[in-house]
Amino acid sequence: MNRANPEQLNFAVIGCGLIGRKRVLALGPNPSVLYTCDLDATRAADLARLAPGCTAVTDFAVVLADPRVHAVIVSTLNASLAPITLAAVRAGKHVLVEKPGALNAGQLRTIRDAAQKTATRVRLGYNHRFHPALQQARSLVDAGALGPLMFLRARYGHGGRTGYDREWRADPALSGGGELIDQGVHLIDLAGWFLGDLPTVAGHATTSFWDMKVDDNAFLSLRTAAGQTAWLHASCTEWKNLFSLELYGRDAKIAIDGLGGSYGIEKLTFYKMLPQMGPPETTVFEYPAADSSWALENAAFIDDIRLARDPSPGLREGIRTLEIVEEIYAKGK
Repeated sequence: MNRANPEQLNFAVIGCGLIGRKRVLALGPNPSVLYTCDLDATRAADLARLAPGCTAVTDFAVVLADPRVHAVIVSTLNASLAPITLAAVRAGKHVLVEKPGALNAGQLRTIRDAAQKTATRVRLGYNHRFHPALQQARSLVDAGALGPLMFLRARYGHGGRTGYDREWRADPALSGGGELIDQGVHLIDLAGWFLGDLPTVAGHATTSFWDMKVDDNAFLSLRTAAGQTAWLHASCTEWKNLFSLELYGRDAKIAIDGLGGSYGIEKLTFYKMLPQMGPPETTVFEYPAADSSWALENAAFIDDIRLARDPSPGLREGIRTLEIVEEIYAKGK
């Protein structure tokens, strides 16, 4: 297996669309990016220009055959994520694979088994955990500021665009599903991050507006063994882009709104219950700066490699998220 010098990591990016570009820009000059790879040679070449000394290729086998490459970022269409990741771990490369990581949980289990044999690290690209409001929420929860957690309520949605129902996300063979496996997996991941394992799954996915074979809305009620509930709604009929996550404890509540850009300024409001109850003590944090989540997640992946630690979220979390997606889809519309 390829063993990386902790001080000298070399990367490759496979999939040079919007997310691949975000990843390269967020990596900076160290570690170096040796390859950009995409079936579209022009797109690979355009991205390679952002990384000095980078070579653009159209065949990912070239990337995986180069012993200088220690880690790859896989940011392709959903249908290609698992096959490329599996080939990479079998070649001894560490992988940061964008969410959902695969079309189904079975594909991720195969990757898990292969990664155990090659001692490679696989991180799932759930960058929302690294948004500043979510990081602040995690700190408040860990500090006990909310008291025992009771439940979580979250909504995430966008309004699509003309022709959305004819794009690759509307083709189940390429996407694995609709809005649930697109934005909904972020909500499932965040719910598990805050509440822990969610063994009880209820809900349904439906197609309410778009002319496509996949869902445009999904409604979930997930429960921990202790009875804490995550109530989630993912939608691509939102019309006005929306992100909202509320986390309720016995002593306080957190409300997170916005993710920057078209979702509005990212904001966390902390509501502290007073002894006499009534109106809470309220503190508002706003995060108007540019989105740093991609850079922070890249840095976490680099630490996974250098510290030989298990990524979080990694394959265990990714598998459970897709198991929940499959349970909802199995219930039908």
